Amino acid sequence: MNQSILYDDAAKKALIKGINILAEAVAVTMGPKGRNVVLGKRKQIPQIINDGVTIAKEISLANCVEDAGASLVKEAASKTNETAGDGTTTATVLAHNIIKQGLQYTASGINSMKLKKGILKAVQYSNDLIREYARPIQQVDHIKQIATISANNDNSIGSVIAEAFYRAGREGIISLEEGKSTQTELEITEGMQFEKGFLSPYFAQNDPSNPIVKNNPYLLLTDQTLTSVQKEIIPILELVVKNNIPLVIIAREIEQKALATLVMNYLKNKADILAIKAPGFGEDVTHFLEDIAILTQGKLITKESGIKFNQIQLNMLGQARQIITDKENTTLISNKNETMVQARCRSIRKQIEISDSLYEKEKLENRLAKLSGGVAVIKIGANTEVEMREKKLRFEDAINATRAAISEGIILGGGSTLAHISIPLTEWAKKNLIQEEQLGALKEK
Repeated sequence: MNQSILYDDAAKKALIKGINILAEAVAVTMGPKGRNVVLGKRKQIPQIINDGVTIAKEISLANCVEDAGASLVKEAASKTNETAGDGTTTATVLAHNIIKQGLQYTASGINSMKLKKGILKAVQYSNDLIREYARPIQQVDHIKQIATISANNDNSIGSVIAEAFYRAGREGIISLEEGKSTQTELEITEGMQFEKGFLSPYFAQNDPSNPIVKNNPYLLLTDQTLTSVQKEIIPILELVVKNNIPLVIIAREIEQKALATLVMNYLKNKADILAIKAPGFGEDVTHFLEDIAILTQGKLITKESGIKFNQIQLNMLGQARQIITDKENTTLISNKNETMVQARCRSIRKQIEISDSLYEKEKLENRLAKLSGGVAVIKIGANTEVEMREKKLRFEDAINATRAAISEGIILGGGSTLAHISIPLTEWAKKNLIQEEQLGALKEK
């Protein structure tokens, strides 16, 4: 295998060329009036995209050094997408200019470590100013306006998202589905979200950073630690293969050998299976799993129940409409089971009333919030598959932008805020930073 090694100016030129190619492709989608980009693949339907990080992920350059430069900016977009869910184009444009300007300074002999220190100090000062200027979201109309702008001024998307947040609550779960008609519909159903994800990244074959979605899965719920391949895992796999069903296992823990057996069968397409760690610690695990069992109309397999894994029948498994999980969080959308869920909620409320322990009350209130919180399901309507994909990405961006605004507030003017902040930043940098650090904080005019 041939390898090319570049040094000094040749390496920098190749890196900046890759950065420029990626930044120019992504920058056209900037802002609420940004243009679309068409992604064409051989023997596949083209995609019309307005999402910066999606475009960045598709760019791969033949020259390995140029591709390394593109990957630097790609990483900035991906990290922004993970943290905020939107603003990936802005992050790409900023990263491009910071790297470009930084390379010019280092080429002229500026100390790169002092330059970096100046950049980091300026970023911290700018973040503090942005938080100071931000104002909280107080009205439903504000949510609608934010969602509309983020969806490229599509008023219909803004209205649906505003209604979803109003009906599911500001902290509520909002899920997207591909609808079966040309009209976009909103449905409120039971569901739950908890802070545990898949037990192995191998379940996400294509990209571990993207969530795994299982439609109409069965659920095996157990508060036990699965250790035995022969006694516990093989009976589960036989059940999945025999009935040809997608199965999600939510267990207290699955040891390495047992998990490896599940992963191997999944990767070989012998069983459609997924393993998720149960939420909570100690006794809380059992209580949370009991709540999930009520939500999904399944049976919790415990040592006390006396049910062995080779005795599990299909009617003992829970059923969900959809499960969405990543490495940190899981969202469970159930089929409608309002009567049993409400009865469970009443039972938890009674426990809260009679409990004398503040710590116990907090745990019960947390369970009640997870169980009673509804899920807003937006069924996206479109005329073609291309339109469906494009619309779904706009919905995702708008929901993420709205969540960020609810969490941290908004500033009127959007990206122009950075231009306004540059004035006090210049004065602050001149007073607080030494000469080479100042170059990291101030853009050359």
